[in-house]
Order: sequence, then C-alpha cells, then structure tokens
Amino acid sequence: MPSLAVTTLFLAAACSSPATETAGQPAAGRGGQIEVTERPSDGTQQSLSVAAAPTAAATAAASPSGPGRRAHRTTLTVDSYDSHTRRAVIADKPKGRGSSPHSPAPNSPAPSTGSSAAPGRTAVGDVIASAPAPGAPHGLLAKVTKVIGERDGGTEVQTEPATLNALLGDDTAKGDVPVDPSSFAVDKLLPDVQVSWSKTGDVHAGPKGATVPLGSLRLDVSAEVPAAKDAPVSATASVHGFVQVAPQVDFAYGGAGSDAPPGSAYLGVSGDWTSGWSVKGRAAASTGAPLRIPFAKLHADPVLQVGPVPVVVNLDLTCYFQISADGHVTVDVEQSLKGDFKAGGTFGLKKGWTPVSSSDMTSTPVRASVSTAGSVRTTLGAEATVGLYGSVGVTADLAPYLRGEASGTFTTASDGSAPKADGTWGVYGGVDLSGTLRFQLSIFGTPVIQRSIPLGALHREWNLAGGKLSS
Repeated sequence: MPSLAVTTLFLAAACSSPATETAGQPAAGRGGQIEVTERPSDGTQQSLSVAAAPTAAATAAASPSGPGRRAHRTTLTVDSYDSHTRRAVIADKPKGRGSSPHSPAPNSPAPSTGSSAAPGRTAVGDVIASAPAPGAPHGLLAKVTKVIGERDGGTEVQTEPATLNALLGDDTAKGDVPVDPSSFAVDKLLPDVQVSWSKTGDVHAGPKGATVPLGSLRLDVSAEVPAAKDAPVSATASVHGFVQVAPQVDFAYGGAGSDAPPGSAYLGVSGDWTSGWSVKGRAAASTGAPLRIPFAKLHADPVLQVGPVPVVVNLDLTCYFQISADGHVTVDVEQSLKGDFKAGGTFGLKKGWTPVSSSDMTSTPVRASVSTAGSVRTTLGAEATVGLYGSVGVTADLAPYLRGEASGTFTTASDGSAPKADGTWGVYGGVDLSGTLRFQLSIFGTPVIQRSIPLGALHREWNLAGGKLSS
C-alpha cells in the first residue's frame, strides 16, 4: 500500500458542541493534498464537493470567533500521538522540512480578536482531523482539551474524541468515491488464492491472465471441501470460483451548524459485483450447520476530500464461501452472476438513523447436473464493514448463492441431454443481503444509536434450471 503524507485539520471550536465520548476512539486512515478554493468567510452555506483525496495532503484551520468561521488550509501536522493517553504533539511542519516548529505558516491568517492561539499554534477547542501519523496509524479525529506545553518538534496537547459536525458546520456535501483497487492490503487465508486488479496506468493480472475491468479487484479461489463419508472417490467435493468487485464509498452530509446535529447524513458502501463459481462432488457439513470458510481479508483506508476537509474512511472486506449440504446429493453445477449492491445508514432529524440496503443481480447457469436425492447450497460472498477514523459504522454481508435439490434417483443436465431416470430436480440462484448499523455513526455529530440496528434481510431467489423428468 502506498505511503501517503500525514495531514491535520484544525477548526477552532469555541462555539462547537461537546465531543461525544461514545463516538469511538480516534483511529486511522490516509490523506491527500487539498486542492480547493477557500470557502467564503461570510457564513453562507456551501455545497462542498466530495472526491478522492490526492496523495499528499495539506492541512486546514479556522478562526475560533465569529459565525462565519471556516476551515482552511494550514501547515499544522500531528507529529506523534499516544492512543492510550490521547496526547498528541502538534507541529507547524513535519520534521525534516526545514521550518521552525512554531513559525507561522505562509499566508496563514492572523488570529481573530479573542483567539487563544498565536499563528501556527494550537489551542483548547481546536479540532484535529488527521490522516496516518506516528502513533495514529488509522488517522485521528479529536478535540484539544488542554495545552500541556512545548516539546521537541511541537506543542503537546491532551485530546478527546470529536465529531464531524464541528468541522463541516452548516455546509452540505454528497458524493460517491471509487476505492483504488491497488490500495487494498490482501491477507490470503487459503493457499490457492490469486489476486488481480486494474487501474488507470497500471494492471496486476492474476490467474490465466485474467481480464479485470478498470477499477475492479478480483480474487480467484480453489479449495477442497468436506465430502460425505460414504461418497466414492469420484465424488470428492470441491469449489472453484472468483469474486470481482469495484467498491465505492458513499458519503453525504447536510449541515445545521457546528452546535447542532446535521439535518441529514449518509455513510455506506456500494459497487458493481461479478462472480462465478462451480461446485462438484458430494459435499457434506459435518455438524449439519453451514460450513463457512473465509479465503481472503482486505483492508483499505480511502480518504474523501470533502471541500477542504479530508475525511478518512476505513473499509474492510472478508471474502468467503459457505456450503450447506446433506451429504446425499452429487452435483456438478456452475453459475455466473452479475449486478450491483448498496448498504449503509442514513440519518434524518425525524427518523434518526435508518438502514439502506439494495441489490440487483442476475445469474446464468453455465452447467447444472444433479443426481440422487438430497440438497446442497453454496455461497460465494463478502462481508464489508465501513467506518470513519477506525470506528465501524456499517456492516453488510452480501451473499450470492447457488442451490440445488433433487428427489428420486437420476442424472440430468441443463444442456438438453436426455435424463437417465425418473425424478424431479431444480437449481436456483439467489442473493441475501444483511447487516447492522452501529452506534459509532454518531461520529457525524448525530445522536448516539443506543443499540445496533439491523439492515433488514434482503432476499431474492430465481430458478436457473430444473423440472420433472422421465427416462
């Protein structure tokens, strides 16, 4: 994963609301250079753009006084952070850049009347939003509660958790930002997992020179699965397939001021999905319960540039396959599936936080043969979590599946070949989408969610092949 420069944001918050302690402990992300037009200082509401942050980030600050205070760029940085004591050392520039740690930043504004800090210094009430820094590998969103004193390289301060409304105030923002597929750190959990991705100007090809659409990440997996004890050698069970996803982070904020919850907010994950997998043999779950086997874990920390504010998002994906089988049916089935999905949480002043989940997928049976009586169901899915500064807000489990069942004793196929015995059979495709909202979404400055809220079970199933047969 690329190494990106540390960023900090300071918003003097003498009029801001107290930090919400349950918003989650500050954590980490990565930032980018801020290339934006400075926002006006007349207090007018602005519609902020939302985009992927460039790789080298500037910082922002705002005057603590006046109704029109606005976050703007500065050279202040987090030089170090202790997650146990929540103490940070703040400097004007990262070490080694040749400037005094307490010299004013070029073109930085003079302090307003009543400000408690000189130019280039930090003060009680300042809000810090930082990309990865020493001691804060996942970024930082915190409020300064005490200035402890000068240290080598900067000013040591005590902090507490902060919320985004202290930074975004009464502005609004909405956007969907694709996640760079090459930015994912991939932890392979099974031996035979291969990774492919493509982005502008760079392609990493996996198995058999797999062609991956621009902006997509693909994982191929092959694995043996438990077979029935009395199954013949020819009925050894296995799963082969791939997951291809182009994820994006969805963000929205409708401000009502730094002293009040936003009028609206949204955080979620969505994207295009393609998968294909085959199941062969006579599988069995030893305990009767579905057998779930994760084969890869992925993590990325995309940074959204919301006007002058870099917002760090944490995205985790766990890809898995799952088998539920009675050990009686022998199958040779394969399907391809394509579609999209969306999962997240939306906030409104009247309803509070409510879940959002949708998926539109279609599949095609490439091959389907089922013999003997019994049932089998296989899933090739992904569990995603998305949050801000390390605090998980939404967990979603997208589970496309393939189900086969048969009664009687026969062998048939969906390619039109004649059946060899009487019986009934069916092969079905489907998708389940489930998950939860977490209380950490209060990091927007909204009221705390007292309990996890289920996303609600989204379930669709369709017939791929099957019917009544006679020999």
